[in-house]
Amino acid sequence: MEDKFKRIKAFAFDVDGVFTDGGILAVQDGELFRVFDAKDSLAVRMAAMHGYPLAIITGGRSESVRKRFKTCGIDAEDVYLGSRAKIDDFRDFCTRYNLKDEEVMYFGDDLPDIPVMTACGCGVCPSDAVDEVKEIADFVSTKPGGKGCVRSVIETVMRHQGTWKLDIDAYKKMF
Repeated sequence: MEDKFKRIKAFAFDVDGVFTDGGILAVQDGELFRVFDAKDSLAVRMAAMHGYPLAIITGGRSESVRKRFKTCGIDAEDVYLGSRAKIDDFRDFCTRYNLKDEEVMYFGDDLPDIPVMTACGCGVCPSDAVDEVKEIADFVSTKPGGKGCVRSVIETVMRHQGTWKLDIDAYKKMF
């Protein structure tokens, strides 16, 4: 697994079930609310600060997702909302950043994520992903979605690559 981690140049993520526990609160006006783990968010910021291209590829359509991840350093054009064929959006992301599939780590938890997880360099899922995803994942986190899965894996990759370092001055400028 260490060899796969060392080849990673970019990260891409599903949202619900990866950054969240999968729960969505829907209020009367149709607004949807999700709860994110701040530790996961810091790991994404660390990756952004160190120049890793980042993408969100989600079936969700809420603009709040785009706004949430902007605060983590992910550009608006790298947030793919309403994705129904995630592999197409994954390919677009790779093309725009001149990445090979094997250079991207993708985090997913459910059936729509499988095509990307099998195409990317390292498919990761939380411990509570559906069985079909766990079976094809290169790495199953010990942590469930929304409870540090993203943080633990990004930190591990960046430590293997020697990039897990917080520069407070750069952090203050970027965020």
